[in-house]
Amino acid sequence: MAEGKVGTEARKSAFVSSALPKAIMSLRVQSTMQSQTSGSNGPAGPDATHEGPKKDIKEFKQQSSSLPFGQEISFSSIGGPTYLTAQTLIQQVAYALSDRLWTYSPETFDLDLSVKHWFAQGTENVHGYPTKVESMQIRTGAASIALGYIFSKDFDLKKRYTPQSILATSASLQYLHSALEQLSLLYSVASPFVAHIAAVDYAGGSSAGLVTDYASALRLAEDLGFGVVSSFSAHESQHMSLFATLLAGIVPTIHIYDGVTVGRETTRVIDVLDQSGLHNAYNAIQGEILSGGKKHVDLDAKVGRLLSAFNGELGTAYGLFEYQGHANPESVLVVFGTTESSLASQVALSLERDGAKVGVLNVRVYRPFVEEQFLKALPKSVRTIGVLGQVQDQQAVADSGVRSSLYDDVLAAVTFSDVWSSPPSVCDVKYPREQFWTPVSIAAAFQLLTKKPVLQSKSEADETSESKSLQILDPSVVQQYTFWDLASSETADTAVVLAQALSKDSAGNVTVKVAHDTLLQGGVIRTDIRKSKKTIEASYPIDAANVVFVANADLLKHIDVLNGLQTGGKIIIKLPAVKDEDLEKKIPIGFRKALSAKGAHLYILDPQAIEAVANDPSLEAYLVEVAFLRVGLPTFETVGLQKLAAVNGNSEILGTLTKDLDVALRQIEVPEAWATEDPDTESTQLPPGIHGNSFARFENIEDEPPSLLKNWQIAAKGLVFKEAYGTKSALRPDVAVKTHTVHVKENRRLTPLTYDRNIFHIEFDLGKSGMTYEIGEALGIHAENDEHEVQEFIKFYQLNPQEIVEVPTRDDAMMLENRTIYQALMQNVDIFGRPPKRFYEALAEFADDTDEKKELLTLGGSEGGSEFKRRADVDTITYADILLEFPSAHPSFHDMVRMVNPMKRREYSIASCQKVTPNSVALMIVTVGWVDPKGRDRFGQATRYLNKLKIGAPVTVSVKPSVMKLPPLSTQPLIMAGLGTGLAPFRAFVQHRAWEKAQGKEIGSVLLYMGSRHQREEYCYGEEWEAYQNAGVVTLLGRAFSRDQAQKIYIQDRMRESMNDIIQAYLKEKGAFYLCGPTWPVPDVTKVLEDAIARDAKTTGKKVDARKEIEKLKDETRYVLEVY
Repeated sequence: MAEGKVGTEARKSAFVSSALPKAIMSLRVQSTMQSQTSGSNGPAGPDATHEGPKKDIKEFKQQSSSLPFGQEISFSSIGGPTYLTAQTLIQQVAYALSDRLWTYSPETFDLDLSVKHWFAQGTENVHGYPTKVESMQIRTGAASIALGYIFSKDFDLKKRYTPQSILATSASLQYLHSALEQLSLLYSVASPFVAHIAAVDYAGGSSAGLVTDYASALRLAEDLGFGVVSSFSAHESQHMSLFATLLAGIVPTIHIYDGVTVGRETTRVIDVLDQSGLHNAYNAIQGEILSGGKKHVDLDAKVGRLLSAFNGELGTAYGLFEYQGHANPESVLVVFGTTESSLASQVALSLERDGAKVGVLNVRVYRPFVEEQFLKALPKSVRTIGVLGQVQDQQAVADSGVRSSLYDDVLAAVTFSDVWSSPPSVCDVKYPREQFWTPVSIAAAFQLLTKKPVLQSKSEADETSESKSLQILDPSVVQQYTFWDLASSETADTAVVLAQALSKDSAGNVTVKVAHDTLLQGGVIRTDIRKSKKTIEASYPIDAANVVFVANADLLKHIDVLNGLQTGGKIIIKLPAVKDEDLEKKIPIGFRKALSAKGAHLYILDPQAIEAVANDPSLEAYLVEVAFLRVGLPTFETVGLQKLAAVNGNSEILGTLTKDLDVALRQIEVPEAWATEDPDTESTQLPPGIHGNSFARFENIEDEPPSLLKNWQIAAKGLVFKEAYGTKSALRPDVAVKTHTVHVKENRRLTPLTYDRNIFHIEFDLGKSGMTYEIGEALGIHAENDEHEVQEFIKFYQLNPQEIVEVPTRDDAMMLENRTIYQALMQNVDIFGRPPKRFYEALAEFADDTDEKKELLTLGGSEGGSEFKRRADVDTITYADILLEFPSAHPSFHDMVRMVNPMKRREYSIASCQKVTPNSVALMIVTVGWVDPKGRDRFGQATRYLNKLKIGAPVTVSVKPSVMKLPPLSTQPLIMAGLGTGLAPFRAFVQHRAWEKAQGKEIGSVLLYMGSRHQREEYCYGEEWEAYQNAGVVTLLGRAFSRDQAQKIYIQDRMRESMNDIIQAYLKEKGAFYLCGPTWPVPDVTKVLEDAIARDAKTTGKKVDARKEIEKLKDETRYVLEVY
């Protein structure tokens, strides 16, 4: 593999620490000193002044993605051409014009970060005093405090016409509803009220994470009669905030904007009004309205007059509805929403240039919906109107009975209009809140309205024409850069630093967006930067970057980073200490093929090649900055370094690193062989991006106080003088759930002693514990480690078992618990559990032996992946095994407590019904055991603990809810399939049905299918099942013993044999199906149910999609799986 030089010939760097500039040494020494805690016994490090005077080093730190470039901005600096976020501009208007501000911002959303800062500084509003900002909790009854203030008998009537405002998310509106309803009813005597709503919610059950939610606001506005105004982009967010505040003088108003992307994008906004400009405009427009006469006009007319006065004062041309596209369109898409409106306009204009007769009508003021203005803005040539309307979720999209709010308004306006002799057709183009819009997906929405292709295909045009058919941004004037990084990386802020440095060029415009996925790789950050001489409006991720930077090669295995790189573009990958001949081992084959296909230029950045950077990782950020300038903006490099120094670091650091950059940065000649490589296994399709699920990076930092070893006398003081020491006695204070102490009542084996599987029944006497449980719930067992193994570990590790250790609980760092080391190892510390990779890496810090340290670091790194997997899956190595294997790594006990995971409760389905056995709870458990490659007997910690318990032994337990719920009616049939110990919850179900029958209730049929290997050994509770069948509780008993005959019979076979019974019970009588046990039979069992649905549909003459029917049954909780 050939290497292309980026500059002068590569050489071993002479950039050693002894020759470092004083500024860099100061920075490194300062960093070392800051890492020393006040209680440290280690060396403080050399004094920085020994190296000479400290240079002025700027340190960049992002505070919040809601702030411009993540930095706090002063109120007085907002005005003129300025880099801002829409979120900051909206807060400026709200703070400047309001008497009070109530904010409802979830943690990390930071909707109110600036207004709280300005209030704390005492910044005055246009009324001559600081706007009082009150940050409130999001809960039922929210906004009642605002209502109480406005209608208080002590309210200053001089503020009667001063706006009152709220900053909130659309997700919080359900909690504000009650108070806002009261406000709406009393609005004639209320102050003007405006709610600036960020359209954002967190969809916990969806892979989308953060979603743009307009549907909630539109429902509330329709219910309560609120006005609704939308911003289409960050550039007009200040104007629309001002307009909404003015509209609040007529009707309570919601100003809504995209709270996921556009609201947090940093961009250059021209002609920003400062506070004085806002005040003057507000007064002038109000004066115009008041002097206009005609007081007794309807709401529609008032809104029209207000917008006319607004445009006249500001010189703008906003409309209630705004059309873009072909002059005589056949198809028009009606759109509401920030990203939707902006992107649809751009796509419509692009398609119109290609001759497509399409257009878009953007709704700016949705409430009141002024039909006259809507019909006036709609071209008369239109034959098909599509309404891009948001609904709650994908289920609502599929449900033909659900219509979007916007569709109802458009349909009514068109249907009752006399504009057309034959009205155009109106179709509802519904989309869920998690829909992520791109130019292609918007074009697909246009395509639904016409039979003619709106985009050219390769067969109709050459490749160049095709690329231009949806060209939103002109690549000749817009440069685009994407950065991929990890939240824990030293370079995580680098992209934003570069963006701010690029913004120092007054002749250009820069936008920067940051997205976080905290569920991938411990936290992934994507940053998109666009740079142009013209104003940029692009609310979608970069899809044709000039340069892509990847800070960690592992990301190449999870994300298709090349999807967003333009053909012939450049990609920089940070790969420490990797030689050219080893490069193919570090980057996946799929990436190599795609790289070759794109004709991309590959650069490798090796921070370890420069000794100073290798010794001080904090310098990596500066190295990435100068490397990007060299590759991405070579003509801008000299000026760029000066602008970077003004943002982060200083010119001396950056200059020195630039001088030695050729040592760390090299271009790789892409081998021709990469284009034809075939993977050993079929490659999976990687996602082109990430799902933004947070507005802040994942901070994997445990800020716990250190554990302290104490003697018994100190612990005794806490127990004797409880009030003075704040001591509380608790059962298992280390766990967050409510726990109970129960006692073993019965412990009997269900399988023969000669059988290799030990399945046992264990029952606990509840006594006076007060514990209650419901059908289908699980019992959490707070097990203990094996006493013999704990004693052996204490002996090997040379610990005093009676020493007292004080450690914070895992759920509350402020609550400490006192235990002996013996107790901690028995009940708290999972010392015999399987360690994650990070344990090897953490343990390496304590290794005195060089070889052991190196091996631990390898096992904890990406290069040790296969060996780590073998240790975990084959050797089943434990924490204790590793400490024994690497004796030079000997952390103290309180350090070890932090490194080893806590013991977790093990949960087992309850096999009893409390109505039948009110004073006991039963479990059905199989002992987990195996022999490792060294011939050692290994056991599952909890099952071994339970199996050894004697009658009367106390056990700590807790109850956990489950998805296994009985249907609401006793007459609904139960169809249950259980494998092995998966029968446990069904024993409780059958007991409950037997109890209901004994009470004289009518019960539905009960079909019980069970599966195991042999009837003689594993027919667990067999006599009980047969007794219930004889008593008429169990209707059908389908027993599948797979190994008792030549042909294996499984549970799905027994189900198929009784297909007619299943159709009757499940489909005809609306029964519920349950499967409990291992996952492997799920596809086969589900196929039986699908076949039953298809057979039933055929007999009734219906056409159904069996798979979709199963999904419906899931939603109705009539198809329930609890598998493992």
